[in-house]
Amino acid sequence: MTEQPQEEKLPVDDSIDIKDYRTIYKSSKWWCAVVFGNMFGHDKIMVYQWQWNETKKLENGKWIPSGIFKWKRKQKFGINFEKDWIAIKAAVDEFLPKMLGVKV
Repeated sequence: MTEQPQEEKLPVDDSIDIKDYRTIYKSSKWWCAVVFGNMFGHDKIMVYQWQWNETKKLENGKWIPSGIFKWKRKQKFGINFEKDWIAIKAAVDEFLPKMLGVKV
């Protein structure tokens, strides 16, 4: 596996004006971050998950490894309104004890 740069730019679309971000976790294979940015004139909070993998190119109907590695977005979730975040947080807070095996 090819090494990743130590200080690297978030692999988001150039149309997003990143105001701030926090890396939640980053390993040699996965990167998760919460991004505060502006997209098409609107501030948003977005949660991203990327995977480090090799790009492939199509040759003669077959996908061939290129030897080029980069972050590929696997998931993106946007939070546009405070009311949405309140509902999401309440649901997560409700399920956390169940995930942790805590009797309620």
